[in-house]
Parts: sequence; structure tokens; C-alpha cells
Amino acid sequence: MKIINLSENNSILNRFIAEIRDQKIQKDSMRFRRNLERIGEIFAYEISKTLEYTATDVTTPLGIAQCNLPENEIVVSTILRAGLPLHAGILNYFDRAQNAFVAAYRKYGKDNKFTIQFEYASTPSLQDKLLIIADTMLATGSSLVLAYQKLCESGEPKHTHLVCPIASEQSLGYLSKHLPHKKVTLWVAAVDQELTNKSYIVPGLGDAGDLAYGDKL
Repeated sequence: MKIINLSENNSILNRFIAEIRDQKIQKDSMRFRRNLERIGEIFAYEISKTLEYTATDVTTPLGIAQCNLPENEIVVSTILRAGLPLHAGILNYFDRAQNAFVAAYRKYGKDNKFTIQFEYASTPSLQDKLLIIADTMLATGSSLVLAYQKLCESGEPKHTHLVCPIASEQSLGYLSKHLPHKKVTLWVAAVDQELTNKSYIVPGLGDAGDLAYGDKL
């Protein structure tokens, strides 16, 4: 698995990551969602540099222009609900992509231990397509691996891009162990070193789903 950390080079992405972390700015849920959307757009632009392109003739009012256009079939996926704004940003740029959704959540038991509960996965065929999975927070990595495995029951992607703006050190090790093959690229914008006993990232940003869409029961 290849890991690309966009924070290794300074860009306007720094501002958007800072704002989704800032507890004062987080109080504006619309801005929080929009910042995640803009982060998704930046990741989509970077991923677009890795696509396969074909020279195509485009007819203008005055003649013919040759343009290099992407030829990959893309499926953009997310894990409900926190990943939705990030998913929307990626889809803004890959507007011809198909879409997939996974419903999953943590079910806590004793001693703050949890299992990942899946409700359903809605996806087109992934066979030989480019799969992008958007997940705002990558804490332990277990839910993302399970989501990837569930989606791949619908076909083997040609390549998979995992877009996770904020990740923990532990999750990088988990994904490298469970997704070692070369057909996966992980894109991050920040890597935090600590997890709490409930597997929340520190300093992280809190609960992205609640910040985007309100508290849940």
C-alpha cells in the first residue's frame, strides 16, 4: 500500500484542516461541511494526476482542439454519515463517477471495546474500475478495511484510493498490514499519534458526523 501525506508540502489545504479542527469554527456546521467538501476537492484534484488519459478531439466554434481527457471508470464511495461532505467534494470533480455507500457504525460493549456493525452496502460493479473511498477520520482502520472488503464483493477494482484527511499512526500500521498489495493508495492530510481508550484520535477534531449533521442518540 502506498501512503501519500499532502501535509508534507504546504498548501491552502492547511487552512481547511486547521478550520475543521478549530473548536470555535466547528460551531458553524455549514462551514464545517463546506471545509470537508473543499478538502475532498483538493484530494480529487491530486488523484486526477494519477489517472490514465487519452488524446481526444474537441470541436470548438473555430476548429478542432486536442485535449487529454481521463478515461478511467470511477466509483466514489463513503461510509455513512461522517464521510458525506468529503464524498460530495470528490464528486464535484469526478462528476461522471458512479457512487457507492456503506452504512456502518461502532457498537460499544464493556471496557470501551467495540465491534463494527454493518447495515448495508449499495454499490455498482467495481470490476476493473477505479474505487475511491472517502472517510473523514481514520482512527483504528478496522472499519475502512471492512468497508473495502465488503465493497470488493461487487468486483475487484483496478485500483483503490482511500481518502482520509485525518489519520492516526496506529491506523497506518493496521492498513499496511491488512491491505499490503500495491493496488491501494492511502491519501491523508494529517497524521496524529494518539488514540484515547475509546479509539478517538487526539488531537483529531471530535466526532465529524455530529459536527456536520448534529448530535445522535
